[in-house]
Amino acid sequence: MIETDFRTMASALGAVVVFSCAGAASQRAPEPEATGTPLVQNDVSPAAKATPSPASAESPWKGENLQYFPKDITRAKLLQYMREFSFALGVRCQHCHSGGDGISFEGVVFAADDKPAKHTARAMLRMVEHLNTTALAELPSRAEPRVVVACATCHRGLPLPKSLQTTLLETIESSGIEAAITQYRDLRRDQTLSGRYNFGEWEMNELARRLAEAEQVDSAIAILELNGEFNPSSPSIDFQIGELLLGRGDREQAAARYRMVLEKSPQHQGARRRLDEIERQ
Repeated sequence: MIETDFRTMASALGAVVVFSCAGAASQRAPEPEATGTPLVQNDVSPAAKATPSPASAESPWKGENLQYFPKDITRAKLLQYMREFSFALGVRCQHCHSGGDGISFEGVVFAADDKPAKHTARAMLRMVEHLNTTALAELPSRAEPRVVVACATCHRGLPLPKSLQTTLLETIESSGIEAAITQYRDLRRDQTLSGRYNFGEWEMNELARRLAEAEQVDSAIAILELNGEFNPSSPSIDFQIGELLLGRGDREQAAARYRMVLEKSPQHQGARRRLDEIERQ
């Protein structure tokens, strides 16, 4: 059993999607405490709001339409979950909740269920609860302190938790290799420090491998050439290009690439063997 109350994991994976009502800090939405606006508003006349009776003033806050969180959750705790979801997905309240201007809580109908993202979030919350309380609990050994799954584990500030490989592959399929190359340069310029994507050498090498397996050799070579711009000392990139060139019968260019590998890594046995094979033919 995981020591951490799993409700704290409500910031889990897709759960994030549903309750991002606290708003991202980058948007500087006014805090409910500062505005005096309750998270869930009831039909109360302006006069009643202006001059609350002692009985209403003492009434505890009560959330509406809570299907995952406990019915007696405090307003402060629910708001904290919302903040966690918002930060993990990089979204604001309206990602899951209806109404409002996208800046303040004014007009947001938190109890409504008309947005699919809210239903997705509930499903994600339950999925993450299962992962943390059942699946991980069955591991024969656990790290200490215990590792748990949360929204940010997969989302890393993205509404849809897609890797760099997947993002570029989708662009290649929909718009072509040149669009993907432009996208990569833009993402690398703008997102390197955000932690949203892995810009390591092997992420792109693996994308090239997937493209080659799909018989998109030209696109695979283009991705490797791009990767080589940012990893100029890597022999692995040149070797992978050499293999693709050799595979399509371009022996001279392949040999040139293998020589580049040996310039960077003189003991590279794969490149040495390929050169020997080419020279014997």
